Amino acid sequence: MPLGFLIFALLLLPPRAFAEKPAELSDERRKELVHLVRQDCGSCHGMRLQGGLGPALTPAALREKPVESLVATIYHGRPGTPMPPWRRFLSEYEAGWVVEQLRSGFPESR
Repeated sequence: MPLGFLIFALLLLPPRAFAEKPAELSDERRKELVHLVRQDCGSCHGMRLQGGLGPALTPAALREKPVESLVATIYHGRPGTPMPPWRRFLSEYEAGWVVEQLRSGFPESR
C-alpha cells in the first residue's frame, strides 16, 4: 500500500479514533444512563424493554446481534426509521456500556 494512501486514510479517521478509552463510568453517570434507557428508550421499546414501537431489547433478542452494530444504532440512529441518534446525550463508549447492560439484563431504575 502506498504511504500517501495510508496517510490520507488516517486523516479520514475521526479524532476519537486516536483517543484513549475513557475512565470508568461514575455511579452517578450509570444511574443517568439507566434512567435514560428506562424512560426514553422505554417509550418506544416498552417500559420493560420487551418491545413496542421498537423491537425488544432483551438479552435473548440481542444475543445474535453484533455489538458494533448495536452501538452504531444507538449513537447514530437509523435514518428512515423512528430510531433517533442519541449522540447528543451519550458518548460511543457509553453507548457500548448500554449495549453490554442490555445484553446481560438491563438494571432496574435506582
